[in-house]
Amino acid sequence: MVAIKAHQAQSFLASPDPKIRAVLFFGSDLGLVSERAQALAKAAALRFDPTGELIRLDDTDLDNDPDRLAVELGTVPMFGGPKIIRTVASRRVNTAALKSIVEGGALEGVLVVEAGNLKPDDSLRALFEKSPLAAAIACYADAAQDLDALVRDMVRDAGAKISADARQALVDRLGADRALSRGEIEKLLLYVGAGAEIGVEDVEAVVGDVSELALERITFATAAGQVQKAVTECGRAVSSGESAQSVIAAIQRHFQRLHRVRASIDRGATLDDALRQMRPPLHFKQKDAFSAQCRMWTTARLSDALARIATAAKAARLAGSLEEAFSERLVMGLAMMVRDGGAAGGRGR
Repeated sequence: MVAIKAHQAQSFLASPDPKIRAVLFFGSDLGLVSERAQALAKAAALRFDPTGELIRLDDTDLDNDPDRLAVELGTVPMFGGPKIIRTVASRRVNTAALKSIVEGGALEGVLVVEAGNLKPDDSLRALFEKSPLAAAIACYADAAQDLDALVRDMVRDAGAKISADARQALVDRLGADRALSRGEIEKLLLYVGAGAEIGVEDVEAVVGDVSELALERITFATAAGQVQKAVTECGRAVSSGESAQSVIAAIQRHFQRLHRVRASIDRGATLDDALRQMRPPLHFKQKDAFSAQCRMWTTARLSDALARIATAAKAARLAGSLEEAFSERLVMGLAMMVRDGGAAGGRGR
């Protein structure tokens, strides 16, 4: 029985037990899930002589050949190393499909599975935790010490330096998701250049607050009618520790800004003029997406949306235990207003 707690993950990955042939990475930090899965798969391949073959499989591959996972992992290779299969929990990759593979005890290759946040009684998590040849590794949002180590490692590997104050300022802006954090650090390193010393002013000039970026992805996906992305990003943010009421508040602010710009256009202003009047000003990277949303929504439909948001905000405050459900229902409903044509009809000039 191998259940790896979040704080034990790094030590396990540094020296994985060779008897473990199937590993499940799960948790709220999907960026960290993916990063660790990739690292383990590469390390597992190098452990064999000849080197193992890395293969990614998804539902599309398994739709045409449902037994491919079992065949690839159970076949003794005639040439080259064993197969290292990396996949994601899905319609085809589920407890029923993996049970015989994980419990069979005859894996020639290595199976690496990625999943979202799984409860302790989830059947897939239990399958990997209870098998002596498998492991389940929890991946949750980085703590401050994890982020500090990530910053130190990436800065050192890039041949750069960073002051203590700059490192603390950087860590304070990271944390919602490992992939996002890594991306922000890479952007900072690219900005300062090789061999430079990073100061606080560099961090302030380049690195955004990752929590704000997560909320931004939700609001822009919602207003653009991207139902699946909006719901996924909402769940991801809340699982990473963001308050569901903060999500609702961010959506409300975004739709209020859309409403003000759309109303200005209705009064005769051009879209460019209306955007220039926004306070705080719109970031240049957001201009195209925000402009498109101004054209998608009419003032009347934005008023309807704001009424819906106000109702959800009140309900979330009064029933805190259900706030996550209210936020998810809200982003889905607003995005569907666009998808179903409810917001269409406005034209920017």
